[in-house]
Amino acid sequence: MRRVSGLDAAFLYGETDAWHMHVSALLVTEPRGPGGFDTDRLVEVLASRIHRVPQFRWRLVPVPMGLDRPMWIEDPDFELSDHIRRVGCPGPGGPRELEELVGELIGMKLDRHRPLWEVWVIDGLIGGQVALLAKVHHALVDGVSGSELVQLLFDLEPDPAIDPPQPWDPDADAAMAPSSMQLFGMGVGALASVPGRLFRLVRSTTRQARTVAGFLSHDTVPAMPFAVPRTPINTELGPHRRFASVEVDLADVKHVKDELGVTVNDVVLALCSGALRRYLLEEDALPELPLVAQVPVSTRTADDHQGDGTKVGSMFASLATNLDDPAERLDVINASTRAAKEMRTSLQRDRSVGVTDALPPAAIMLAARALSASQLEARAPVFNLIVSNVPGPDFPLYVAGSELVALYPMGPLLFGAGLNVTVMGYRGSLHFGFLTCRGAVPDPQRIADGIHLELKELREVASR
Repeated sequence: MRRVSGLDAAFLYGETDAWHMHVSALLVTEPRGPGGFDTDRLVEVLASRIHRVPQFRWRLVPVPMGLDRPMWIEDPDFELSDHIRRVGCPGPGGPRELEELVGELIGMKLDRHRPLWEVWVIDGLIGGQVALLAKVHHALVDGVSGSELVQLLFDLEPDPAIDPPQPWDPDADAAMAPSSMQLFGMGVGALASVPGRLFRLVRSTTRQARTVAGFLSHDTVPAMPFAVPRTPINTELGPHRRFASVEVDLADVKHVKDELGVTVNDVVLALCSGALRRYLLEEDALPELPLVAQVPVSTRTADDHQGDGTKVGSMFASLATNLDDPAERLDVINASTRAAKEMRTSLQRDRSVGVTDALPPAAIMLAARALSASQLEARAPVFNLIVSNVPGPDFPLYVAGSELVALYPMGPLLFGAGLNVTVMGYRGSLHFGFLTCRGAVPDPQRIADGIHLELKELREVASR
């Protein structure tokens, strides 16, 4: 038995019918043999390696009334087959039909009575390809550890030897769920430490406020939450999702990066900025103020190889959507991300305890539901969208004997931001996954189509 961390508890207790706190990835595979994709072999592969990711057997045990953070226990009733599902793509099985199906599956919350992950095998695609949709709760993995799990669970060669599953007998202590009275007593005990944690939170927040005030006097002021324009993509979130994808050549992105002296992440933000600007112009809804993106950043250290839990923070970057020239937009984005990184480094030094560590989960749950009920997320958005760039393997991967040809990641939607753009590199390409709230962006492919147009313009600028 282990206690959930403060941030992971926030992901669990902040989840609502509209805020789904799972991360996902669409994996498109090319079966190599005439028999097609072998689901039985997938189950065999996962069974032989799941001991390397023990959190995939953890089940959640909440503390009564949310007095304390919940517990993870080893699920004594764990069955691997419960987490592998198969579904056929509606005909004719093209990209649009696949994306519509993925949006529907993403909109389904994970079952809290089981370990919080599942894999959907999707067949019936044009050309005989088979897709896998993996969904894992954010409390179990973050973006970086999630990419490590992909490399762990998938193969580096088409036909590796599959080891027999290791015998698994849940540890009696780890699998024993405490009684309700025990959990209640633990929660009451945890409440005794709340005043001390709140005092440290106030002291830490005061120091951070002074740091932010100092950065506001700099020549380049970092983008701030709440200081963002209202757009059609910022609305009260509903439970329904839409998905779109696009792939670009990483060499083209690196060419722009090298010629213009910026980072790959800056170019990714610039591509999203240009695509959004085109979309909002078509909708006659481009605001005068620039859009602000929340950019998740890993707080995992170089020697931290544990894949369990979430170790991620965030920074805010201006997307300079108010500027017409793509080179000027990229310059502003580069300056904004550099300022945001400097401020984040300073704020991290001032941080001794976070809100999610100081407050009981019940308070976080009430705040999330109050925010959703008040519709304040639509009237005063914290940020306009989320853009995340996740490192991935540059070598081919295989799953159950099939070659992985494309990998599109997806992150959650929250705080009235109806668009999440998550990008992952794989085999010389950047794969963009666009996840939207149906009420905010009914057809995210319109935004995705702008990525190639924007990259073309940036390449022309770089060549000059």
